[in-house]
Amino acid sequence: MAEIVAYFLVLSLLSVGGVNTIYPEMQRFIVEGGWMSAAEFTQLFAVSQAAPGPNILITALIGWKVAGLGGAFAALAAICAPAMAITWWASALWDRMRDAPWRGVVERSLVPVIVGLVLSGGYVLATPNGLGWRSVLIAGASAFAFTRTKLNPLWMLAAGGILGGLLL
Repeated sequence: MAEIVAYFLVLSLLSVGGVNTIYPEMQRFIVEGGWMSAAEFTQLFAVSQAAPGPNILITALIGWKVAGLGGAFAALAAICAPAMAITWWASALWDRMRDAPWRGVVERSLVPVIVGLVLSGGYVLATPNGLGWRSVLIAGASAFAFTRTKLNPLWMLAAGGILGGLLL
């Protein structure tokens, strides 16, 4: 459990833009560490997204799978504490510097970084067993449906799960 807590403490410092930006690294570490398969990680992601609450719930599910209830609380605290402390400090600084000319430059420069991190997370989650025509079809259909309809994302998640179960 100490290893996963230490890892989530470090990972918390990289979570600029939210937990969605660190999914690829989280998945790599958890799967290569032998704690679960890529498919199990994707299943935990799906459960964490379907459950009410923030996206960060996946860390509690990983902690629970690795070390039980204590692991769930420890992993969640480890991912939240450093980011919370830095956010508190940075928001005070950001507020004090609201008229500084560099503030707009920093905001604009972070956008492509966060977009890239979120897209890489989507790629990792869409291809737990490698990139194949089936996973491309599911990801493409999901992207099309998200951009062209106003359906609730939970319906999309359910449809993706059913389609993945049939095709994969």
